Amino acid sequence: MTPREIAQKQAEVAMDGFILWSKRTTYAIIFCLLVVASCNFGVEDKTYPGYNGEQYSPTNLKVK
Repeated sequence: MTPREIAQKQAEVAMDGFILWSKRTTYAIIFCLLVVASCNFGVEDKTYPGYNGEQYSPTNLKVK
């Protein structure tokens, strides 16, 4: 085999491995996002949104 054929074969093997791991990583990320989305992204119903209107009410203003 010539060096060109050896390099071509090695490049094909490397590309196949890259595609395989890219697919596995993509599937893992999608799976993790689905798991987190099924848990409502960790938001609890009673504490969301955490806005307290009384805390920000202007008490020093003259309101007519």
